[in-house]
Amino acid sequence: MESPSAHVVSLPEDEELQPRGDTECLDQHPGRLGSIKYSQPGVVEKVRPKWDNPLQFLLACVSYAVGLGNVWRFPYLCQMYGGGSFLVPYVIMVIVEGMPLLYMELAVGQRMRQGSIGAWRTISPYLSGVGIASLVVSFLISVYYNVINTWALWYLFHSFQDPLPWSVCPLNGNRTGYDEECEKASSTQYFWYRKTLNISPSIQENGGVQWEPALCLTLAWLIVYLCILRGTESTGKVVYFTASVPCFVLMVYLVRGLTLHGATNGLVYMFTPKMEQLANPKAWINAATQIFFSLGLGCGGLIAFASYNEPSNNCQKHAIIVSIINTTTAIFASIVTFSIYGFKATFNYENCLNKVILLLTNSFDLEDGFLTASNLEEVKDYLASTYPSKYSEVFPHIRNCSLESELNTAVQGTGLAFIVYTEAIKNMDISQLWSVLYFFMLLTLGMGSMVGSGIAILTPLTDSKIISSYLSKEAISGLVCLINCAIGMVFTMEAGNYWFDIFNDYAATLSLLLIVLVETIAVCYVYGLKRFESDLQAMTGRTLNWYWKAMWVFVNPLIIICLFAFYLSDYIITGTLQYQAWDATQGHKVTKDYPTYALAVIGLLVASSTMCIPLVALGTFVTRHLKIKANLPMA
Repeated sequence: MESPSAHVVSLPEDEELQPRGDTECLDQHPGRLGSIKYSQPGVVEKVRPKWDNPLQFLLACVSYAVGLGNVWRFPYLCQMYGGGSFLVPYVIMVIVEGMPLLYMELAVGQRMRQGSIGAWRTISPYLSGVGIASLVVSFLISVYYNVINTWALWYLFHSFQDPLPWSVCPLNGNRTGYDEECEKASSTQYFWYRKTLNISPSIQENGGVQWEPALCLTLAWLIVYLCILRGTESTGKVVYFTASVPCFVLMVYLVRGLTLHGATNGLVYMFTPKMEQLANPKAWINAATQIFFSLGLGCGGLIAFASYNEPSNNCQKHAIIVSIINTTTAIFASIVTFSIYGFKATFNYENCLNKVILLLTNSFDLEDGFLTASNLEEVKDYLASTYPSKYSEVFPHIRNCSLESELNTAVQGTGLAFIVYTEAIKNMDISQLWSVLYFFMLLTLGMGSMVGSGIAILTPLTDSKIISSYLSKEAISGLVCLINCAIGMVFTMEAGNYWFDIFNDYAATLSLLLIVLVETIAVCYVYGLKRFESDLQAMTGRTLNWYWKAMWVFVNPLIIICLFAFYLSDYIITGTLQYQAWDATQGHKVTKDYPTYALAVIGLLVASSTMCIPLVALGTFVTRHLKIKANLPMA
């Protein structure tokens, strides 16, 4: 890429802002948003592509923000932190953290009309590392995130079978009984860990690339390539689909979920607030973290999307709309999820009761139909007092059935999507239909987020005159997808899921917090809030009210610093980092320590993006200092 001093900011023909009378070059005032450098006579500046209409931009942001986290993490947080009471810290964090930071990134992208690297470099050459860090984080996220779409494709293809392949355990080798691993776990866990992942006992046992997941991964990247092939020209059409289909499927699932037996048990559990959780700091920290990562802040995708807007676009209104839609979708998805939770919990609870009733009926020769769920406890007490010796023999085999404990089983991430949901789906009528709808929804949610990550990577690359002079936009898109797909093959190995967890846990968390913190400080204190406010007013004709100023100047940096300190201290206090490995002999997960080389990869993942900020700033300082010394007159 070019140095900032050589970069030309060219305004499109329909730019509303007029050049100031004292027009300066960017090499003299690199931080001035309103500055212009006129091009040389005869040089035609490249016209920047635009969205066909504001709705495309809005849908792109919605599709990017409303992702898998709304479906598989937000319901988990509600379950963990007080049901309905968790909505209080979440909504507050949307207002004081989510909307202001979203507006800031959209405003920067819309005014600068460049991707993340060019936008921050134009504000200050020393901030180029912020854009590079965003690019690195988006690359790392896209490497592993599309693996989720790979799994969704795998399950989608298997959803057309009757019966569903995860509904029953397969027979063992000599066909005398069920597979031992499946019996110790469950049919849904077996299909996930053995048939889908074919997971190894530990991260040290990598195994080879498995061809079926590898083909699905290749297909997933081919779909992404077709979606981002021509930038906004193709993405603008795709977002109509990726933004609307998940909402439609969720509405269909809501109608179905509310008609399931036991759905009300789940909804009552969700909406019954546990007010004591409001005093739990982790509830507030997780609320802030969820909205932060859900909106895609710091990844560069929002800046890239906004860079294709008309300069006069009301990005403040869009920031508010996207935040409201994202929050509403998360709550809506939770209602659907908890109705499914209620059905699954009630089904398991009643199944447990039936097994206990059958055991006692056969053990004590009771009349069929005599023992029911309503009189079970009373009869158990009677049998224990009347036949104490016989009851003591049967007692170890009597399971403790509890609807509350079933509802308290909190699962998130892939465990919720590919085990809990499939457990519920297999017990529904016309289970193939609901399975196809569910995994198609997961695929569209994942692809919507992948499109945002792809644009976040491609925009800075296509903005570079050096790269775009050698490669077309289609070639750059293909090269990015090809490199991502090749690296992603690591996740199709037998130990691939363990590496997936490493990327998911450590590739972005600390990095994004640091990136957004630097972005906020750069806008408010390096560039200057008053200068930024005047640019926004000149661009949109709207003044910046006190709310946005207060959030940017004080509240947002404070929240991010607190989150950064919490996660950093949590990593330090935890000590040796551990992971959950699947033990096929026991049919459940066991905790193991990461080997040294895995810890080195974790450190590299964190450093690869965070170190871009100080290193690029230092490199810029040294380069400028050397240029100044070289231009000094000889004594």
